[in-house]
Amino acid sequence: MRAAGGAPMPADGRARRPRPLPPSAWALPDGDTADADGLVGLGADLAPATLADAYRRGIFPWPHPGVALPWFCPDPRSVLTPDSVHLSRSCRRTLRRSGWTTTVDAATEAVLDACADRGGDGTWITPAMRGAYLQLARLGWVHSVEVWDGASLVGGIYGVQVGGVFTGESMFHRAPDASKVALFALLDRFTAAGGLLVDVQLPTPHLTSLGAVEVARTTFLATLAAQRDREVRMPVRREPVSRLLTRFRTPGERQ
Repeated sequence: MRAAGGAPMPADGRARRPRPLPPSAWALPDGDTADADGLVGLGADLAPATLADAYRRGIFPWPHPGVALPWFCPDPRSVLTPDSVHLSRSCRRTLRRSGWTTTVDAATEAVLDACADRGGDGTWITPAMRGAYLQLARLGWVHSVEVWDGASLVGGIYGVQVGGVFTGESMFHRAPDASKVALFALLDRFTAAGGLLVDVQLPTPHLTSLGAVEVARTTFLATLAAQRDREVRMPVRREPVSRLLTRFRTPGERQ
């Protein structure tokens, strides 16, 4: 199996370690300096060193038309942990019956392209953003989880990993529940490998319905500082989605 950009996967069957990067050319502010809207500042670039430094500080870029590149660190932050997951009845049925499988880093570029393809709705994943995250994937800082129906890619998610914290950036689906399955498979693989939580950034009704919980920005940043230098490497092997039924249980669900 080969990772994003054609590089061979490590022989131990786990995702690649992030390559060391030079210091950022930009003196990015700390996340706790953000204003009431979570805005930290405008400008800078999307070089790998800039992005890696930003995510290590809990900051992420979010392009808005007509302004220099904005960087955000919202308060509260929305995160997902194994104990907070809520599997809906329809999602549990999908896990039992679909026969889908998941992989890690098997089709990162395809996942990025699918996340960017919003039809007429537009997307924040501009060509520059797509190129920047794909470059980070080649350097081992970005990882993807793919959901497969046979040989067909039906869902996926990608994001930036900083030690024991994984920041999910975007997900997509081509079949009902496939993006949810991608998110839950990411959480399963990441925490089983020693990761602490998946950061989903902004609270939304959809993410809350999946089990995402809000934490104060100060709490999130303290957690990130304690976790960002750990080595956590997800297994990349193909796994059946049915395993998630035993990994995550909704309170009150019959066994």
